[in-house]
Amino acid sequence: MDNRSTELSLICRVQSRLCALPLRHVVEILRALPVEPVAGAPRFVRGLTMLRGAPVPVIDAARLLGDDDAPAQRYVSLAIGERRIALAVGEVLGVRAVPPDSVQALPPLLQEAAADSVAAIGRLDAELLLVLTSTRLLPDTLWAVPS
Repeated sequence: MDNRSTELSLICRVQSRLCALPLRHVVEILRALPVEPVAGAPRFVRGLTMLRGAPVPVIDAARLLGDDDAPAQRYVSLAIGERRIALAVGEVLGVRAVPPDSVQALPPLLQEAAADSVAAIGRLDAELLLVLTSTRLLPDTLWAVPS
């Protein structure tokens, strides 16, 4: 028997992939907003958008997962401590309980390739599910203020 508790997740589609985000980090879901590109930002950072009067980095989930550009229909606003990010996704499908016995840690072969953005893999109904690590979508080094 698995002693881990079932966690509620926001289920999103990123191109053909099904992704889960821990609901405890989700602040709100918005339509895609205008983005101002930032020179020198990593490929998966679309740029900055104004969200509730504050500039927020926009992470492209498709690029983060190694895909080409994909149109984003929705932004998922996430709170990681005091930090805020917006994750650009194709569509938001809803909230689901993801049973612990339906997910597993990444195999060692995939751990480095996932670049800390995927916490686990599993299934939801009959589809492959990627459980994203909300707290690692934007590496700490990119949050650092240049001296």
